[in-house]
Amino acid sequence: MPNLSLYSVSAFLILDSDGNRVLAKYYRPKNHPLGESKNIPSVKEQRTFEKGLWEKTKKAGGDIILYESQLAVYKHSTDLIFYILGNSDENELMLHAALSAFHDALQILLRNQVEKRAVLESFDLVMLCLDETIDDGVIVETDYATIASRVTRPRQDASDIVINEQTIMNAYQTVKEKMQQRMGQL
Repeated sequence: MPNLSLYSVSAFLILDSDGNRVLAKYYRPKNHPLGESKNIPSVKEQRTFEKGLWEKTKKAGGDIILYESQLAVYKHSTDLIFYILGNSDENELMLHAALSAFHDALQILLRNQVEKRAVLESFDLVMLCLDETIDDGVIVETDYATIASRVTRPRQDASDIVINEQTIMNAYQTVKEKMQQRMGQL
């Protein structure tokens, strides 16, 4: 039986339709059961790996591949390909659930415009979404609605606040209670 570990993701990639890197995050934390993070490839090796992976997956059709002893689960979008990579003995269903949750949360955040331009313009949201899905190589959330709700931006203007009789009565009750407490202290 292999050593069980929560560290199931070794990399997350977003490549464009030409195989160029849009986002790449490689994971290998210091406290990983397999040792220190000295096995992270150089940038040149990463780019070579990404180009080869893109060559194998650039045509839509599949959603999982074993490439250079890495299990790659991928999903095509308009002009992007999303990848989540794990060791060859990882649970591909869990990797697929994490990738689908990330992609679906991104669809909500980018208003169904998951394309290169929108991803680059909202790169901060994309990174927050990724961090809410995967933390240091550990899949922490697979529910897209939860991920999207944690990442959404606060409203810019306060004109959307609804003031009705109930909110006014709640404010009145709060002020009344505070005044009674102050009067009781004197």
